[in-house]
Amino acid sequence: MTTSEASSGGDKTSILIVDDDEVYRNRLARAFVDRGYDVRIASDYDSAVASATQDSPELAVVDLKMPGKSGLELIKALVEIDPSTKSIVLTGYGSIATAIDAVRLGATYYLSKPADADDIVQTFARAEAPPLEPPASESGEYKAPSLARAEWEHINRVLSDAGGNISEAARRLGIHRRSLQRKLQKYPPSK
Repeated sequence: MTTSEASSGGDKTSILIVDDDEVYRNRLARAFVDRGYDVRIASDYDSAVASATQDSPELAVVDLKMPGKSGLELIKALVEIDPSTKSIVLTGYGSIATAIDAVRLGATYYLSKPADADDIVQTFARAEAPPLEPPASESGEYKAPSLARAEWEHINRVLSDAGGNISEAARRLGIHRRSLQRKLQKYPPSK
């Protein structure tokens, strides 16, 4: 499953990329190979566990929603295989509740799709930074999330707290159920 022909010893950082979207997975793999990483890929829980058991990666990028067992279950398994593996959960359907669950299970950080290799590298670096330092943008200033992004995260947190029940979440938010459904059909706003 290794996409690079690098020696497993050496000075290259190993990374396991797990995503059921073949095009996205291969694009990320190529980008990390170009950055000098020892890259392994997997499309699901079973192949990822097999790869990590054979040779535990230093870093892992895990999609939250995959066929079969979820990315959260994979995070837990990766921690059991090697607690020193640092992992990031990627998802297009993120919410604060699932981010908290991912971190509680052992993920280093959580990142919304679409994310490219630079975003992932920066996120791993951010995870190593002291927690009270705000992340800096390229200009060096803290960039707060947009109001649309904050609203989207709040809606998803309330929906998660309501157990995925749209009617109950709409009641808690004080909006009509159809309005909530329309908001949920939109992609998450960029940061």
